[in-house]
Amino acid sequence: MLKQPIITVKNLVKNYGDFKAVQDISFEVFEGEIFGLLGPNGAGKTTTLEIIETLRDKTSGTVTVDGFDIDTQAGEIKKRIGVQLQAAGYYPSLNLSELIVLFCGLYGVEKSAEEMLAKVALTDKAKAKYKDLSGGQKQRFSIATTLINDPRIVFLDEPTTGLDPQARRNLWDLIKEIRDNGTTVVITTHYMDEAEVLCDRVAFVDGGKIIGIDTPDQFIDNLVATGFERPKQVKAANLEDVFINLTGKEWRG
Repeated sequence: MLKQPIITVKNLVKNYGDFKAVQDISFEVFEGEIFGLLGPNGAGKTTTLEIIETLRDKTSGTVTVDGFDIDTQAGEIKKRIGVQLQAAGYYPSLNLSELIVLFCGLYGVEKSAEEMLAKVALTDKAKAKYKDLSGGQKQRFSIATTLINDPRIVFLDEPTTGLDPQARRNLWDLIKEIRDNGTTVVITTHYMDEAEVLCDRVAFVDGGKIIGIDTPDQFIDNLVATGFERPKQVKAANLEDVFINLTGKEWRG
């Protein structure tokens, strides 16, 4: 079955004075995929995402999200997306259950806090304050808040930065589960192993331009076909595999 685009970006430009942050970018994100935007710091990834999320104005170009135009129907787009907040977005005096209730009120939806916390294996932390959570728990809670309004698309900006290997792999499983439940996921990451595991397709961004879009496998096959060879790996596992094997993959806390 032919995949349908749920996000279409055409000739997107964002200038800050004389600085061209995004230079004539065009791409599509298909419904039901995990799509990765990859590139070095300052490449234009976050600016591009913030424009799609209706959080930042564009200079020119067109963007449609789930059939709605970003210029004239931003309110409809906001109803259909979930955006991962950074830590500053949470009231420190509220526990996780109270924060979920608050977000439900902001979205105008009725969801039980227990249901949403169960999605990210945080039921036992319902009475805990956000500031008292571990790094992995904070990221999982942040993702839970993106799911409250049953979004068609969620945007995750470097969701595993700073996490230990076990928490990182747990979060990978959660992100794949969100995709498997029918939600399109757009992700940025600096970890290429993460993109290779998670993403159905990736776009490399550099200097405000897209320099390639394809599946991770196809990118790798194309590089190998040029004669590229990595240094031979003598061992069939790495130290991260040892860490996971010794400590297990169960949710912690």
